[in-house]
Amino acid sequence: MVPMTDQTPDLRRKLTTVFCADVQGYSALVERDEVGTVTRLKQYRDIMVDLIGRHHGRLINTWGDGLVAEFASPVEAVFCAVETQRRLAARNAEEPLQPAMQFRIGINLGDVIIEGTDIYGEGVNIAARLESLADPGGICISGSVFEQVRKKLDIGFDFLGDREIKNIAEPVSAYRVLLGGVKVDAAVGHRMPLPVTDDAEAALNKWRRFAWRFAVIAVFLMIINLITSPGYFWFIWPWLGMGLVLLLRWPAGVDPRRLWPTRRT
Repeated sequence: MVPMTDQTPDLRRKLTTVFCADVQGYSALVERDEVGTVTRLKQYRDIMVDLIGRHHGRLINTWGDGLVAEFASPVEAVFCAVETQRRLAARNAEEPLQPAMQFRIGINLGDVIIEGTDIYGEGVNIAARLESLADPGGICISGSVFEQVRKKLDIGFDFLGDREIKNIAEPVSAYRVLLGGVKVDAAVGHRMPLPVTDDAEAALNKWRRFAWRFAVIAVFLMIINLITSPGYFWFIWPWLGMGLVLLLRWPAGVDPRRLWPTRRT
């Protein structure tokens, strides 16, 4: 506890969501190809910084292969992290002859000390420690973040337990964000599908156009049937076949509830 005396510095504090990221095995990548690795780091970091801005975050600083940002919203921070890892994974896939450059991301909601444009304190330290717990290309969040996002984002989580963190008195609950599938989390008790990214939304729109063409054909077949054979409804069978094709063409990883977008007020 900070003693409230006349000698106490005028420190400003705030509650914020801290986003920390670094590259797994960066030293080994530099040893293999120093110039190429630094060039790629700048390119990958530019992608991350752009996404941070799009999700209303603020870049605090960068050093070496690391990056720190803050978000007013834990939801935006986690959504940004998910988009970041998927975008960087796609970028790695575009360079199959290069060793993958994979970032680890840690996110924590906590109290921080503000000094100019920098932030310090336990809230930042926990985010940095969670980053070290994340898998390469993965995301690890604290329990405080989990409680804020678990009912607001359609993503899965894997509870990693209460972790002892260096220089932090109390254990910190840690959760892995699931990027590759859906998990039933015991603490939540229901399925949480992955969020729809820009690519998934494009695939869903393509499916909708495909379904609309099928609907036009289905109505045309029904009209022909009623005109030519009113007592025998053969149009049902083509309908069933088209329905099966639509089902098989459903974009992978997209929650069916996204078929009818909800109105936002």
